[in-house]
Amino acid sequence: MAKSQGILNSRMIVDWLGIAPFVLFSLLFLILPTLYLVTGAFFNTQGELTLQNFRDLFQPQILSAYWISIKISTASALGGLLIGFFLAWAITQGGLPGWIRSFVMTFSGVASNFAGVPLAFAFLATLGRTGLLTWVLTTYFGFNVYAHGFNLLSFLGLTLVYMYFQIPLMVLIITPALDGLKKEWHEAASILGATSSQYWRMVAFPILWPSLMGTFLLLFANAFGAIATAYALTGSSLNIVPIVLYAQIRGDVLHNPNLGYAVAMGMVIITGISNFLYIWLRIRAERWQK
Repeated sequence: MAKSQGILNSRMIVDWLGIAPFVLFSLLFLILPTLYLVTGAFFNTQGELTLQNFRDLFQPQILSAYWISIKISTASALGGLLIGFFLAWAITQGGLPGWIRSFVMTFSGVASNFAGVPLAFAFLATLGRTGLLTWVLTTYFGFNVYAHGFNLLSFLGLTLVYMYFQIPLMVLIITPALDGLKKEWHEAASILGATSSQYWRMVAFPILWPSLMGTFLLLFANAFGAIATAYALTGSSLNIVPIVLYAQIRGDVLHNPNLGYAVAMGMVIITGISNFLYIWLRIRAERWQK
């Protein structure tokens, strides 16, 4: 009995050691930095306790940055949701060959993590003022997108760039939900006289709705916290929250790290609410699909 207890204790120690790197990583790079910025938001540069940092969040420049970030995140999330859904539907419910699904899923796994400076450079080399696609359209089709109001370093441009990783992320998340739609449900609806559009409107979409809403919230949070791509692409020309945060903490002119901590805390609250709602909707969706 004592020997069995000793073996059990040894296995528990090994199990805890197995998750130790994850716990340490979460502590050092998630929990402690979050606590640091939360506490820093309540102090000024002299180390005095204050609420002025949160009052300063209502400055027109910062409120405008939050609003622009919310609009870009919403637009890129909606675009990623719609295009990603139809792409996922084509490879799961459509009659495409199996190798296309394997290719799309593999590409989505890579593209969903392609961001930052490389992604910004790729779009500048493609859709910049001297980009390849811009040159082709101007030279061979006589259509200059910049002469017609397009600008990559703008709201529309940044939304398009964000959609590059939003669409594949949508494909990765919604594909299992589409796979969870049982063929028997479609067959039963057909037997009862329902058309394909009626099946999707009255059966499939109500089941997929929690997954779709949850994925939208995840895409929103994913875009809202992105900074490397936006900063590498637009610099400080576009007033979004991550760039304002960077300017407050690391900038030479707008250097107020404690206000930056308050801005970051606002971002954490918004993304935290989005992720909480995503998890809640994900649980509801999984309950339906069991």
